[in-house]
Amino acid sequence: MSNSLKKRVLSGMRSTGKLHLGNYVGALENWVRMQNDYECFFFVADWHALTTDYADTSRVKENSVEVLLDWLAAGLDPEKCVMFIQSHVPAHAELHLLLSMITPLGWLERVPTYKEQRENIRDKDLSTYGFLGYPLLQSADILIYRAKYVPVGEDQVPHVEFTREVARRFNHLYGREPGFEEKAKAAVKKMGTKKARLLNELRTKFLEQGDAASLSRGQALLDEQQNLSRGDRERLYGWLEGGGKKILVEAEALLTEASRMPGLDGQKMSKSYGNTISLREEPETVAKKIKTMPTDPARVKRSDPGNPEKCPVWELHKVYSDDARRKWVVQGCTTAGIGCLECKQPVIEAINAELAPMRARAQTYIDDPTLVKNIIADGTEKAKRLAEETMRDVREAMGLTYT
Repeated sequence: MSNSLKKRVLSGMRSTGKLHLGNYVGALENWVRMQNDYECFFFVADWHALTTDYADTSRVKENSVEVLLDWLAAGLDPEKCVMFIQSHVPAHAELHLLLSMITPLGWLERVPTYKEQRENIRDKDLSTYGFLGYPLLQSADILIYRAKYVPVGEDQVPHVEFTREVARRFNHLYGREPGFEEKAKAAVKKMGTKKARLLNELRTKFLEQGDAASLSRGQALLDEQQNLSRGDRERLYGWLEGGGKKILVEAEALLTEASRMPGLDGQKMSKSYGNTISLREEPETVAKKIKTMPTDPARVKRSDPGNPEKCPVWELHKVYSDDARRKWVVQGCTTAGIGCLECKQPVIEAINAELAPMRARAQTYIDDPTLVKNIIADGTEKAKRLAEETMRDVREAMGLTYT
């Protein structure tokens, strides 16, 4: 399927440096699958990294490149998706500024993660506009590419809904262009008699009966029209819902499964806990980290029976071992038939088997850094082109076009 017919997906990661298995299971694995079915835009969010780490920016550039290297290692393909760095597309900041003019302060203060992080992060001063406004910057990141879907975990769904509200407010304020109805009706005629009649019927069903299925069918019908200009298409999206021109698209959350990757101490794998295995970890380091993992405290001696449910290594077996292997673990641990090092060895082998192709893919780019620079340059060019299309419409809608 050509990119022009694929639904657009937008997602990003903060530039925190090398990624770990938790990042892979929680997001990257899904991205790698999605690049085959969607028109995917993935960006390294270096500006977002400044919202909490503004005091020390010495590693921002290095960390951004490390993130991109890990994306490539995980299997993201620059031929199948667009990868770029947020700050290389200044239009993100322009749209953020313009959206900040219309976004009520209370909307930002009610974002769940704002209060949570203010309470939980005690070692940094987060009394900045950058931190308060970061959800709006996220919204700008999404809206500027007119993304249809944003893959997120359940905890991030409120951010996508916030973005939808911002788009709705913007379209309500600026979407009623002069002669809108006449322009919409003229655009419908371009679809041909049969399709125009069907679109009118679907619009009537939605507006008079609230039939959501009719709205979805109407939107799908518009997606298929190759002879409509972008302006006409956006006009008809809004007309279909009884509103004005859809200048900004209301993205939908594409829910991803919560990461079940445990860390080396049994807690969720996280850099803040210091319990991670990175995607390009050397085999010897993986082995050392697993071998030194804590186990069931009741197994003081090799001959002491244990309980897998009290052992962090068992959590990794749940991820990497099949039923037969897990039965072997339970039997061997509870009867002291196997020692802890024996129990750990299959996990070491499984993790190294998973990481081996990632290390190999990354090595190509490590050996030739210009490859990464070219990927960033190409991705930036594609992102800028789309972003500028949106900004042209935004400026025009807001009366900021002077030529």
